[in-house]
Amino acid sequence: MEPVEGMTPKVVKSDAQWREQLTPQEYAILRRAATEPPGTGEYEHTKTRGVYECRACGAELFRSEHKFESHCGWPSFFTPLAGDAVLLREDHSLFSTRVEVLCATCHSHLGHVFEGEGYETPTDQRYCINSISLRLVPDDGQPTS
Repeated sequence: MEPVEGMTPKVVKSDAQWREQLTPQEYAILRRAATEPPGTGEYEHTKTRGVYECRACGAELFRSEHKFESHCGWPSFFTPLAGDAVLLREDHSLFSTRVEVLCATCHSHLGHVFEGEGYETPTDQRYCINSISLRLVPDDGQPTS
């Protein structure tokens, strides 16, 4: 994974350490920017209230109150938990320009953000995030998966 220009992550691990910590599918998505197939993620339709953390480092990223049904095949949020929870960078893969969303703490790939799609959300943004990049900690404090 390319480093974010001019920024050093707070959590730094070698490629071997990431491979040891993460499952092969988690590694492919979080560290190599792959994408899980649409409609397969565990959090696409969940209504559980809580905080979504980065599966790689545990940083808090999104709250359930900011999640909405976009029917795109992945969990969608209209804003991150805080302005500095995620990093955004241009992604020129797939023959188009998109905006990639990364965890600000460990620079793991989370998904992409899209604007101006007409969703009735306060920001008119859709943070389209891979379920496997996240871990939901319900408000009762007991993490899922």
